[in-house]
Amino acid sequence: MIVLHIAIVLAAIVLGARLGSIAIGFAGGLGVLLLGLTGVAVTRDDIPFDVIGIIMAVIAAIAAMQRAGGMDYLVYLAERLLRKNPKYVTYLAPLVTYFMTLFAGTGHTAFSTLPVIAEVAKEGRVRPSRPLSIAVVASQLAITASPISAAVVFMASILEPMGVGYLQLLSIVIPSTLLAIFPTAFITNRLGKDLDEDPVYRSRVEKGLVSTPKISTYTPTKQAKLSVVLFLIAIVLVMCYATLISEQVGLITDPTLPRNEAIMSLMLGTAVVITILCKLPPDEILSTQVFKSGMSACVCVMGVAWLGTTLVNAHIEDIQALSGDVLNQYPWLLAVVLFFAAALLYSQAATTKALMPAALAVGVNPLTAIAAFAAVSSLFVLPTYPTLLAAVEMDDTGSTKIGKYVFNHSFIIPGTVCIFLAVIFGFIFGKLAGL
Repeated sequence: MIVLHIAIVLAAIVLGARLGSIAIGFAGGLGVLLLGLTGVAVTRDDIPFDVIGIIMAVIAAIAAMQRAGGMDYLVYLAERLLRKNPKYVTYLAPLVTYFMTLFAGTGHTAFSTLPVIAEVAKEGRVRPSRPLSIAVVASQLAITASPISAAVVFMASILEPMGVGYLQLLSIVIPSTLLAIFPTAFITNRLGKDLDEDPVYRSRVEKGLVSTPKISTYTPTKQAKLSVVLFLIAIVLVMCYATLISEQVGLITDPTLPRNEAIMSLMLGTAVVITILCKLPPDEILSTQVFKSGMSACVCVMGVAWLGTTLVNAHIEDIQALSGDVLNQYPWLLAVVLFFAAALLYSQAATTKALMPAALAVGVNPLTAIAAFAAVSSLFVLPTYPTLLAAVEMDDTGSTKIGKYVFNHSFIIPGTVCIFLAVIFGFIFGKLAGL
């Protein structure tokens, strides 16, 4: 039966990937239904309610910040940085998207910066595919380092019983993912022909298909600045509280408000404070792009993670027997498994929830799990992820593209190299952290 169940899961994932967007979650639910009809025990305990709750709460706060103009303010700051150094846009753009995702806990923040990156690249006569590709990859990779992302919070929760604290996890994943960006940007900056030598670009210029760069006239408002400050304070409070209640620090023992619940309540509280102080119409928060994308992500995580966890729990003994010795002998294979799984599951949180507990259950040590964690960011492999498609659409020079063989697109090399380096750095920093 295990062969049939794996076939059902793969078929559901492929169907969801072909339909795209929120349908990925729909297909996951269909897969759970079919597993149940073929004899697999389906329970509500396999649904990642904590992960979904954290995503919803964080997205609510970010959506309020966006409605207050906070996202526009962040993009304004990013634009000022990039326009001061247009020749170095390939190195600065991924740092901008990385820190915005690190700050917000969602890669959807990259949507706002991609047009700016494309414009600045053209100003500096830099092939736009170079900064755009690594910027998209960096925004995905930062999810595995953000203190408030659902993937990191869940990862911390399953590692704490093994003696790895929340701050210790962050001390490994943040430097390992951040440092991976620089050599990747160096390599990416040498991919493809220079813009002025690209025949596709020249042809599009002759046809009048390439727009001239436009300078933004945006002026930040008090509400925009206030919303960003409030959100930043909330992130600091989350990190401080998580540290105080951790077993390693132990200043607060047996807390009445556990970490996950603290994150959800604090983010919802931040959303209401932003709404009140910035005088926002609450109903307009629902129409923000961040809110729509975030709620779609919740459905995707629910369906896909429920599907994966149901399969793993139903056959955990067989999985342990087949993979335990192999993963212990070749620990780097976990990163390979996560890389290809995330490419299909389309969510760092869903992939982490579906596979990491099983990996730890078969004997994978915490160091290997943390180092391989970056591999769940391979959402760029199939060229159908929203930020990837947005980057292609926003580059009117034609340099950022999807090849006719599907996988030969502008993001595959930067993404693979960046994750490979992040995993290596993860092992290094993990050793330095005493794991």
